[in-house]
Amino acid sequence: MNNDEKAIKRSEEITNSYFSFLDLHIQDVIQGNTSEFMELNEIASKLAVSHTHLTDTIKKETGNHPCHFYDAKIIEQIKIMLSDTDKSIAEIAFVFTYDPSNFSKFFKKWTGLTPGAFRKQNFK
Repeated sequence: MNNDEKAIKRSEEITNSYFSFLDLHIQDVIQGNTSEFMELNEIASKLAVSHTHLTDTIKKETGNHPCHFYDAKIIEQIKIMLSDTDKSIAEIAFVFTYDPSNFSKFFKKWTGLTPGAFRKQNFK
């Protein structure tokens, strides 16, 4: 295996590790096992790479900044909770460590809908 192939395999490994870590970390926050979301530099440290290397690798592999995927995965979980539970929007905001007004702004920025409007359209 030449150096280019090793670099590709390593960048895929870092990217896959990042996505796996995000999934576990977000579930830890939702379940109350941890009280807040980690910063990207903390995640990089847990993956034994520098913040810059993690960012550059994810951007090279996917075309997007790691924060894009972090936020997208959080939004995905919020949508599930809005659709599948009867928790209030304020309770859901608290689970995801947001105050309700910032939570609504964050959600609307990503989906084009307020959490309440999304819930009306999607509640099961």
